[in-house]
Amino acid sequence: MPKTILVINPNSTEAVTRGIDEACAPLRIAGGPAIETATLAEGPPGVETQQHVDGLVPHLVRFVSEREKRYDAFVIACYSDPGLHSVRETTRKPVLGIAECGIFTALTLGQRFGVIAILQKAIARHLRYMGALGVMDRFAAELPVELPVVELADREKTFGRMVQVGKELRDRHGAAVVVMGCAGMARYRDGLQRELGIPVVEPTQAAVTMAIGRVRLDWESA
Repeated sequence: MPKTILVINPNSTEAVTRGIDEACAPLRIAGGPAIETATLAEGPPGVETQQHVDGLVPHLVRFVSEREKRYDAFVIACYSDPGLHSVRETTRKPVLGIAECGIFTALTLGQRFGVIAILQKAIARHLRYMGALGVMDRFAAELPVELPVVELADREKTFGRMVQVGKELRDRHGAAVVVMGCAGMARYRDGLQRELGIPVVEPTQAAVTMAIGRVRLDWESA
């Protein structure tokens, strides 16, 4: 039976799920596992606060538990990695969070990484998480575009601001690689990398790439 990875958008904005699905397109390869995307209907329009993150945990646990037999790996496509460890307790199948995977991928591409956040208020939450991951000695800076999740699909508003922030991370803070700090930014990765001239990590792509490896090598969680 063909193996399949499920990529879950924990917010309820379908435009974000469509962008995630488009970002997965280069990873859909002959002989590789299939990649499906899904939207968590119970999620907020954007995951923008710690309360949003905490409130998602039971919904994600239920969502994955109900689908555990149908899929071979799960990706939680929100840069706050909501419910990551709780969901991992429900299955031995791979469960990957895009922030963890995006950051660890960035560490293989340059000495110091910067993050483009959606909002200033998200940065403290991300800093707590990066501290827990033990990567602060390789961290350059995190700067916001100051746009909520639901506005990220507006290219006119979003892309120019991402280029501006990316250049500041590169030139002022010494970032050798940039991580996009929201799954809703996925559609802008290629253009942003061309503008900046340094590697740009779209974290859902990073997580799905790791999931493909785990599925093909039959790696399960301990």
